[in-house]
Amino acid sequence: MSFLRSVLHALWMLVTVVPWGIIMVVVSIRVRGNRLYWMAARWLGWAIQGARLLLGIQTRITGIENLPVGETSPAILLVKHQSTFETFLMPTIMPHPLAYVFKKELLHVPFFGWAMGRLDMIHIDRQQGSKAFGKVVNQGKELLSRGVWIIMFPEGTRIARGKQGTYKTGGTRLAVETGAPVIPIAVTSAKCWPRKAFIKTPGVVDVSIGKPIPSLGREPAELMKEVETWIEAEMRRLDPEAYR
Repeated sequence: MSFLRSVLHALWMLVTVVPWGIIMVVVSIRVRGNRLYWMAARWLGWAIQGARLLLGIQTRITGIENLPVGETSPAILLVKHQSTFETFLMPTIMPHPLAYVFKKELLHVPFFGWAMGRLDMIHIDRQQGSKAFGKVVNQGKELLSRGVWIIMFPEGTRIARGKQGTYKTGGTRLAVETGAPVIPIAVTSAKCWPRKAFIKTPGVVDVSIGKPIPSLGREPAELMKEVETWIEAEMRRLDPEAYR
């Protein structure tokens, strides 16, 4: 049954992403900014609804009251990364537009990547090293000033359930440079949607949003250690079976 559900969801994603990608590219000729972003987020909402109806994956969100309020209040979201699920989910639950920091190779993915390329995202060439981070800072400052929140996965890649990756300081370096607070977020998506897995299983994905952590006057490594400590402790609280 899980295999059949997964096939149906994959078909749903394929059938909807093609026209969505084409429409996004065409509409972006005239429409840009937040309006175009919320149009894009609508397809992500379809993907999450499809996961709920076809895969039986529910979401349980706590800590939404911890998010900053105000149209231009800045924030940098640092999120536990276990699967594709949270990349689709975050724009559907956040009150501000989000700008992902991602490798430029994703822009070449048919339809999905083409649509992403029309949005105010931060795509980088990792081979450029410090120059790439300079681009992140410059674009990040401009986006944050417009009320767009930056979202990053500090472990850099999807991590298997019950495992912990290496937390890199890119997100906290950006926070220190811009003065924006960081919001740690724990997500247990791998319980239902494991990384690199085609077959998904029904269940509940917990999303826990921590309180903002000020970045002013902090050192990036020290700040990231605080983020890491909170996220990993929260992961063990939310999914204790995975960490036995």
